[in-house]
Amino acid sequence: MANKPHISIEEFAKLDMRVGLVVDACPVPDSKKLIKLSVDLGSDYEQVTILTGLLVFYPDPTVFIGKKYVFLPNLAPRMMAGIESQGMFFAIDSGTGDPPAPLEVATHIPVGAVVG
Repeated sequence: MANKPHISIEEFAKLDMRVGLVVDACPVPDSKKLIKLSVDLGSDYEQVTILTGLLVFYPDPTVFIGKKYVFLPNLAPRMMAGIESQGMFFAIDSGTGDPPAPLEVATHIPVGAVVG
């Protein structure tokens, strides 16, 4: 892990990892890798926009719509391709499919549930 920044347990504890439901997904115009996700994170947040660089693996972003994943919504906003991303998609490889699909959250876990 040479040259990799380290964070403390206290800093890691500040991450808000929660279940979000993708309500819309589309490719970002003029980008070869970005997908724009509209995500419902429950009552603690308004619907947020989160960009992810998975377009090269999922040329049809609509596969994410209606599914639950883990998101990190309390990161500082970041401008990408002229769009503000309000968090990060915590895309864990499920190991299934070609390409492997991001790991979905169990259907019984409610939108907005805190993970970890």
